[in-house]
Amino acid sequence: MKLLHFLKSKTFFIQVGIAIVGLLAFIFMLQWWLGYTTNHNQKIQVPNLEKKTLAEVEQQLTELNLSFVVIDSASYNPDYPKKSVIDQNPEAGDFVKDRRKIYLTLNPSKYKDVAIPDLNGKTKRQAITHLRSIGFTVGKDYTYVPDIGKDVVRGLKYKGKQIGLGDKLPKKSVINLILGDGSKN
Repeated sequence: MKLLHFLKSKTFFIQVGIAIVGLLAFIFMLQWWLGYTTNHNQKIQVPNLEKKTLAEVEQQLTELNLSFVVIDSASYNPDYPKKSVIDQNPEAGDFVKDRRKIYLTLNPSKYKDVAIPDLNGKTKRQAITHLRSIGFTVGKDYTYVPDIGKDVVRGLKYKGKQIGLGDKLPKKSVINLILGDGSKN
């Protein structure tokens, strides 16, 4: 009975009113503070940085009050200049806020070096498949040497010089095969 009497009292309604006004004031202040600290409605359009050098990127992003971080160097792409931007995150045209970091992927200066595998005794078809799978190009200039096995690999050449197991060459290098001619002697 006392509870029901209290819920009907003037003191209870005053306390509820103060609580509602306090809650509304808190929500209003919180919304104002978040809008102020998060730069609400501020937009900076991210420029297209593809094929630009780091010096050009730094100058352009400094003017927009943005920063950048190089996160990776991708596989070499001959369509892009050396040490230039291949990819960026956020993408060009996206909108960001002040002092945002733009993450960049750069084009290395050359193809990655790959070790020459042991192909001695493999067939021509196996050698071509293996060399292509690790990133080399196989030339059509085959050299034949006297050997009992026909089209069996007996060596590899790069730019006219014989190369061996463990030598390193850049990916996409043209490698020519030295093959057995199948003669019995």
